[in-house]
Amino acid sequence: MGLFQKAVETYDSFIQQAGHITEGEEPLAPCFHTLTRADLDITVGSDGAFISASAVDKTESKIIIPVTEESARRTSHPCAHPLSDQLKYLASYDKKRHEDYLKQLTDWSNSPYTHPKLAPILRYIQGDTILTDLLRANLIKINEHSLPVKDDLLVRWRVIGLGKDLDGPCWTDRSLFEAFRKYIVHCKMTACPVLCMIEGTLSTPAEKHPKGVVPFHGNAKLISDNDKDNFTFRGRFVTSQQAATVGYEASQKAHNALRWLVANQKVSFGGRTFLCWCPQGMVIPKPHNPLMPQHQQSQSVKPSDYQRLLQEALEGWENSLHAIHPQAVIAVFDAATSGRLSLTYYNELQAFDFVNRLYQWDRICCWTFQNIGVNSPSLWQIINCAFGTERSAGNAPQLETDDRVLRQQMQRLLACRIEQAHIPSDVVQLLVQRASTPQSYTPKTREKILFTACAVIRKFHYDRTKEEWGMALEPQKKDRSYQYGRLLAVLEKAERDTYRDNEEREPNAIRMQSVFSQRPQRTARTIWEQVKKAYYPRLKPASRAFYEKLLCEILDIISEFPDEQQNRPLSDSYLLGYYLQRNSLYAKRENHTENNKEES
Repeated sequence: MGLFQKAVETYDSFIQQAGHITEGEEPLAPCFHTLTRADLDITVGSDGAFISASAVDKTESKIIIPVTEESARRTSHPCAHPLSDQLKYLASYDKKRHEDYLKQLTDWSNSPYTHPKLAPILRYIQGDTILTDLLRANLIKINEHSLPVKDDLLVRWRVIGLGKDLDGPCWTDRSLFEAFRKYIVHCKMTACPVLCMIEGTLSTPAEKHPKGVVPFHGNAKLISDNDKDNFTFRGRFVTSQQAATVGYEASQKAHNALRWLVANQKVSFGGRTFLCWCPQGMVIPKPHNPLMPQHQQSQSVKPSDYQRLLQEALEGWENSLHAIHPQAVIAVFDAATSGRLSLTYYNELQAFDFVNRLYQWDRICCWTFQNIGVNSPSLWQIINCAFGTERSAGNAPQLETDDRVLRQQMQRLLACRIEQAHIPSDVVQLLVQRASTPQSYTPKTREKILFTACAVIRKFHYDRTKEEWGMALEPQKKDRSYQYGRLLAVLEKAERDTYRDNEEREPNAIRMQSVFSQRPQRTARTIWEQVKKAYYPRLKPASRAFYEKLLCEILDIISEFPDEQQNRPLSDSYLLGYYLQRNSLYAKRENHTENNKEES
């Protein structure tokens, strides 16, 4: 019940916003109300006379309408809403539906909790002119049986002539919402109270629970009890009340709050809905994104500055969470069938602890990337780089992951980040494998994969050994794979230096990188022979001297390792050495070019 308890707590925190319409946001529906889209707008006078009608623009937001416990979950079974409903309930040609609607509206209108707008609408419906009025307004078409071609058009109501404070639409009238809430509470008073397992109080039980928490799975419900035949409740219970009892109002609060949160804050990956919020109403960061987004960086972040900026981002979030004991709730929803909405992941923790865990992930799972500088890849980027397929999207190819894989891996990595678990080794292996086959991807995509792989490798090693690999080149590092990675970068750069501007041919080091990672010593010799024969003579004497010195330094360190290790497959750290050495070489070239420009 943790999810529902936090949802009720959220509703109570935002109860003043219930029924309030905000431009660009889906409203929080009051208890015993739901959100739906209207098709027709009808205005009646205070005497119930027809005034006008119009079609509702399809781009308009959903409206708030009153519903009963039964009508909120209706499908094909006839069950009228108390006020706004479809034509087949408002017109008399469907006697059963029409009588049900009239009874609902009449009972409410005649109760102590009536509202001035109800009587005019009831009189208009009793006049049974709705089809004629809509036909004259050219808003509907009828068939040969004088029935509307589309009878599922939902009507919303306006009432005028009641006075300045009462005139206007029904779907924004909060006094009307409150009248219906009191009416439902009055109607439910006769029910025997039960212990509500959400609020821990005696209250009127909910017999049925709303659907549509996640619009993508419109008919799926979080609470359902229709297993009445054969394996009834798997032999554990005789009735649904023995399994759990939930108060009607608590159920309404919880479902309306969740529907509101999903509509305004959810993020979907592969059809699975991810939700993260603070029940006390504080803004908290999204766990699938870096704590310090790239758009907040005014310039390229150096490794020496990254930790300071990340710490400032953490302190900024902590300062904003000034409420007493604010919490963070993370929930993930999916529907395996059309009728069941599953909670596939759930966690709740103190907001300060939540933000600190995001910080700890970003502090280690980071790397330097082109002009952006040091940053942490998003979980979405990690998954796409590990599992995605490169597809053309105009002039910018993109990595796309199958929905089934995306939703599973996103939840998996999300749990790792929030629960401070080790990053999965299979994800690391996939990234290393892809980064070692650069020819399989376009240059822009391969750079993104390499950056992501390096960040994840850094996190992987820290999880297991608590060693923080530096993001600055360490020429003397005693790691065979790291030094072989440096060697590969030098061989690549030496060949590229002989290329003409805009030459797109791949160097031998790139074409043979996959083999190099498995048999480094033998492959390095092959690459060097090709570079020495075809490209080395074309370098300027100063460049040749520079590369010869650098190669000797690297080979001296490699020679310190036993001969039997030299041709063994490289570990993932070779990518770190390759990346950093390559960056260092390009940085020296840029500095050399700038110095030449200044001298000229």
